[in-house]
Parts: sequence; C-alpha cells; structure tokens
Amino acid sequence: MRVEDSTQPGSLRELFSRLKEHPLVRVGPGLITGVADDDPSGIATYSQAGAQFGLGMLWTMPLAFPLMAAVQSMCGNLGRVTGKGLAANIKAVFPPVVLYGVVTLLLIANTLNIAADVAAMGEAAELVTGIDRHLMTAVFVLASVFCQILVPYHRYVFFLKWLTLSLLAYAAVVFMVHVPWGQVALRTVWPAFRLDASSAAVVLGVFGTTISPYLFFWQASEEVEDMQVKRGSAPLLSDPRAAPTELRRIRWDTWSGMFYSDITGWFIILATGVTLHVAGVTHIETAAQAASALRPLAGDFAYLLFAVGIFAVGLIGVPVLAGSGAYALSESMGWKEGLEHSVAEARGFYGIIAASVLIALALQYSPISPMRALFWSAVINGVVAVPLMVVIILLVSKSSVMGPFTASRPVRTLGWIATAVMGFAALWTFVPH
Repeated sequence: MRVEDSTQPGSLRELFSRLKEHPLVRVGPGLITGVADDDPSGIATYSQAGAQFGLGMLWTMPLAFPLMAAVQSMCGNLGRVTGKGLAANIKAVFPPVVLYGVVTLLLIANTLNIAADVAAMGEAAELVTGIDRHLMTAVFVLASVFCQILVPYHRYVFFLKWLTLSLLAYAAVVFMVHVPWGQVALRTVWPAFRLDASSAAVVLGVFGTTISPYLFFWQASEEVEDMQVKRGSAPLLSDPRAAPTELRRIRWDTWSGMFYSDITGWFIILATGVTLHVAGVTHIETAAQAASALRPLAGDFAYLLFAVGIFAVGLIGVPVLAGSGAYALSESMGWKEGLEHSVAEARGFYGIIAASVLIALALQYSPISPMRALFWSAVINGVVAVPLMVVIILLVSKSSVMGPFTASRPVRTLGWIATAVMGFAALWTFVPH
C-alpha cells in the first residue's frame, strides 16, 4: 500500500501551509474584535430590531459604523504606540479609583454577557444536533477554556480568524428569501419609525451592542500581543520609523473589521425584517429563538445557516469577553498577562479567564435567566462605556502618552459623538419613561 507523501499537492500539510499564507491570516486584531462584536447576544438584539420594526431600523448600522470604528482605532493605536494595554495606560495617568471602578464593572458585565452567550450557543447547538443544550453549553465552555489556556496565542488566533467567515452565513440567508431591494436602499439611509419608548429602546440597544467596553480592552491588548509575537517589533514610541506602516495597518484593519461587523448586523436586521416581521413575529428574546422562527418562513437551509452562525461567532465572542477582563485586571494588578505566556508564567491572567467562563457556566444551572443576565450586562456596559470613552479620548489626545502620534481631530470628534450617543443610552436606561 502506498502512503501519500505529505509534501505532494492536496496533502493536509500543504493545505495548512497555504492557509497560513492566506491574506486573512495576516490581518490584525481589528477583524476578530469586529466579529466578537456580533456575539450571540448582539445577534439577538439585531434580530429583535428586524422582527419588531422590519426595515425601519436598517439606518442604525451605517450611522453606528464610523462611531464604533473611531473608538476601536483609538484603542488599537494606544496599544501599538505605547506597548501597553488600555488598563495599564489608565493606571499610569488616572487615579486608582477610576481604574478599579471600571475594571470591576467590566468583569461583572463580561461574566453576565458570557453567561447569556453560552446559553444561546447551547440552544443553537441543540437546534442543529438535538443534543441537550446544557451539555452542549458545557462542551463549548470547556473547549474555550482549553484553547485559551493551553494553546499559544499565535496558533489559537489562526483558527479564530478563519471562524470570522461564519458571519457570511447571515448574508447568505438574505438571498434565500424575497427582498424588496428598493425599500431596503431607502430605509438604509432614511429612517421610518415612530419615536416612542419601544423604538428608542431598540435604537439604544443597537448602539449599546456595537460599542461595548470589553472590545476596547481587547483590541488595545491584542495589538500589544501581536507586537510581542513579531520579532524585532517595539512600541512606536521607541521605534517611530515603523509608525507609518503600523498606523496605516491598524487603520485599515480596524475600519474593515468594524465594517464587516456592521454589515453583518445590517444583514441580520434585514433577514429578520423580511421574514419574521412580515409574518407577524415581532418579539425575539434570544438568537436561537430567531433561528427557530426562521425555519418555517425561509426554509431549513436558512435556519441551519442562522443557527450555525450563532455558535460559530460565540466561539470568538466568549474568548474575547473572558480575555478582555483578564487583560484589564492583570494590567491593573501588575501581573504578567498575555495569551502567548504559559499558565505557569501567568497564573493570575489565566485564572481570571477560567473563573469568568466557569462562573458563567454555573449561572446556566441557577435561577438567573440568561436574558436577565444579558439585561444587567447591557446596563453595566452602558454605565461603564461613557466614562471609559472619555478616558480613552483623553489618553489618545495627550502627547505625554502618545508622543507625536496623538489621535487626529476627525477621529476624536467621532469619539465624542459616540460618547454622547452612549451617554444618552445610559440616561435612557435610568430615566423613567
């Protein structure tokens, strides 16, 4: 019997080598951050917007895009220029009460968000496989912890980048149903809804989903992580000659990653708007419920794509949520942090990842509803986002922090607009209406 030579074309080794050279693998943290923004809880929010208002909420996505991209690009630049994550930069400039207040709320919100996400992943997996949702949730959680703790970052991120293709499932769903493209084009640029308490809540929910504090910490820290993996790389404050290339890469990577995230949200609103809303299904609580409701309206394949997309993006969203909290607390405490380190080198960092994910798993078996967990996560994120964005804008505006690489005026302006929008969202949460 002849054994196939692993160097011949078509072998698994050659396929893997070709994948490693693919342009997708060379993109930076912006793409993963963008996809993590469309985690299962985000899918549920977009699905509710489409189910409740049809095409009337499509305009929110092009409006949100420049705001989310501006904030994330500031975070990416901050990490690459200083060689430190967001928490470490806050620690160096602001009083301890600012740092520890933000990090504490971030950890609580992230754990609740993880609980909601893994619950949705388990439900979606049960829809596809028929296996008990709690068992599938435990499998996803343990697999996520295993990958983050035992697999080096440069290998782990390779697979995360390929998982980002799962978002294309939501674009595919749209082409399986009838779409009035003329109306879609109009409602993408021109709102059509009555401003009342329910519509305002959905608008604010969409913005709160697209601009989330955990993404700020993740992208800044992953720029540092990527820099440390690449031989000869140094913070731009120490190596300004690399600045034109690196800042251009971050700008392209972040804006394209956020566009990918934003257009996916647009497709989800569109898909649920032309199916669920038209059929009179106007209330969606979970992403898995949206997938189930699609089945009789758009067919088995559309339902399958929607469901598979939920747990595929969850496999990205959960590590980002857990990792962002671990970076934030480790930098605050002065612990060694980073997914490239071994467990022995960064026990505290990996301990936070494991604890946040396992606590989220335990919540699945408690009386706490995943949707209530998601609600309180959104409330805490709304509280944290506004002062945190103010802090970020102040940091990237200081020459004492950024040297000659302070943020441009257009980017800072977009950041302030995003802060105002999120401030209004936070006020709406607490003001009786």
